[in-house]
Amino acid sequence: MGRTLESKQQIVEELKQLLGEAEMALVLDYQGLSIKEMSDLRTRLQASNGVCKVTKNTLMRRAIDGDSVWSNLDSLLSGTNAFVLVKGDVGGAVKAVQAFQKDTKKSETKGGLFEGKLLSQDEIKAIGDLPSKEVLMAQIAGAINAVATKVAVGINEVPSGLARALKQHAESGDS
Repeated sequence: MGRTLESKQQIVEELKQLLGEAEMALVLDYQGLSIKEMSDLRTRLQASNGVCKVTKNTLMRRAIDGDSVWSNLDSLLSGTNAFVLVKGDVGGAVKAVQAFQKDTKKSETKGGLFEGKLLSQDEIKAIGDLPSKEVLMAQIAGAINAVATKVAVGINEVPSGLARALKQHAESGDS
């Protein structure tokens, strides 16, 4: 027995809500994946606030209809699709999907959408290759600390240099 009109409307509303919160969407071909493998993907995505939804393309079309941010997703809606909707750690979610695909060798990324722009396979791979947010913050903190250290050494060098010059002058005056 098929879905009722009410249940379809509920699914569309849920998709609209998820899309409203999401920053990025990836479209995966999930054909050949078992329920256990899909559960594994969903578990991997939880750490980076990612959600994997499997729904009919027509229901996703209704969810993105009239939404200028997600309307470009329409070109990817063919075949068997799973939608990975990410809010928060975009890089972490892409890495989780890529690790899952590497492990299972079954799923393929059809494309993605980030801030209204369609992403190619290369762009999605580049996002996955970026360092994590924590690593970037550590690199920035290290750079700021290095600058502060150099400034402190430079400021300390002015009186030290003056003291050395005075000492040298005093010693040369004694002889």
